[in-house]
Amino acid sequence: MKTIKPYRIRTIAEYHQIMGLPKPEHPLISVINMASIKRLHDNQSVSIVFDFYSISLKRNFNAKIKYGQQAYDFDEGIMFFISPGQVFGIEVEKGSVIKRSGWMLLIHPDFLWNTSLAKTIKQYDFFDYAVHEALFLSEKEEVIIMGMMQSIEQEYHANIDKFSQDIIIAHLELLLKYAERFYQRQFITRKITNHKILNRLEEIIADYFNSDDLMEKGLPTVHYVAEVLNLSPTYLSNLLNVLTGQSTQQHIHDKLIDKAKEKLSVTDLSVSEIAYALGFEHPQSFSKLFKTKTNLSPLAFRQSFN
Repeated sequence: MKTIKPYRIRTIAEYHQIMGLPKPEHPLISVINMASIKRLHDNQSVSIVFDFYSISLKRNFNAKIKYGQQAYDFDEGIMFFISPGQVFGIEVEKGSVIKRSGWMLLIHPDFLWNTSLAKTIKQYDFFDYAVHEALFLSEKEEVIIMGMMQSIEQEYHANIDKFSQDIIIAHLELLLKYAERFYQRQFITRKITNHKILNRLEEIIADYFNSDDLMEKGLPTVHYVAEVLNLSPTYLSNLLNVLTGQSTQQHIHDKLIDKAKEKLSVTDLSVSEIAYALGFEHPQSFSKLFKTKTNLSPLAFRQSFN
């Protein structure tokens, strides 16, 4: 999708107006049935920035969402989370008109003011990497999420009183807890995709260690590896912890130790020379890491081969 200057939507009322929807019943929170959107010119690709949170469950959607580094076809139940200021794009095939169904929950940050969720919402990983990874839901999981969105809608449809905000916040916190559970489930159930990521990770680290980058730039960072995989660092580490029990950093260190063992066992290079070749500025740092991982110093490991 070609680069398009993002269109900024600052309020929920503005979003309703642009999408041909009635005015929102509440200025700071809105549950929208996607089938009711009547945007006139939705046969064009567009890039958008919200100044509010968005939680979307899209089912039938014949366009593509450019979501961070990846494009997703919304031809099955997919949920994704967008924080204020994040950019996403909608790519429409030439000559086609968007068809959509599903639900969208919009929450302005002001609605969370002086509530427990104002701080804790930022602790949910999927809002941190919302522009990178979508959540795939089963039919049963879709029913649960839709039910909670509809409960929120029913609450602000009723007469607003001093209990309304607390009840809506409680529903929203429950929805986020379920989403967190479903993300953890996704790490396990999407085994084929996830193991492809693991295999690709091994290739990326191996290629880096076999290139001049190791000596010139030092060890690859978690951010570098995640960027090559088009994933966020947090999502990648969470995924690896579920699959292997190790973080991305531990995978990098394991590959480093394998490389170090190879050089210690088949070359006459000194420990200092090996440390520099592996991207360490100080040989002591290399020796400390090696002993932590193997319970042997580099020299002791080498002597075990003699």
